[in-house]
Amino acid sequence: MNVKSVAPQIRTTNLDESIEFYVSRLGFELDFRYEDFYAGIKIANDQQLHLKLVDDKDPSICYVRDGNHLHLFFFTEDVESYADKLRANGVKFHSEVAVTSRGSKDFSIIDDQGHVLCFSETSES
Repeated sequence: MNVKSVAPQIRTTNLDESIEFYVSRLGFELDFRYEDFYAGIKIANDQQLHLKLVDDKDPSICYVRDGNHLHLFFFTEDVESYADKLRANGVKFHSEVAVTSRGSKDFSIIDDQGHVLCFSETSES
């Protein structure tokens, strides 16, 4: 078997708002929408994340925030410029850009549902 990519699934109680957040605020692209309950967001190349409409808020949101965990981790380049773009787009930050103990530059944001998303630039980027 040759895995070509992995698409994590994020639960949302409002599919339209989540699509708007990931496309307009983060700059990703709507790849597909299936009826009123599922969508694929294209991040880059063959990378996607999926959004699934659910009735109740994702129960992991409080656990992740309280435990200083995260829902999604993005390896990226030029993290400071991207953080500036997101700030200008009104995105709520969980943590500002900082150099970590492992030498990467990271920041994290909160999506429209409360999920924590981390963006990281390593020295190899």
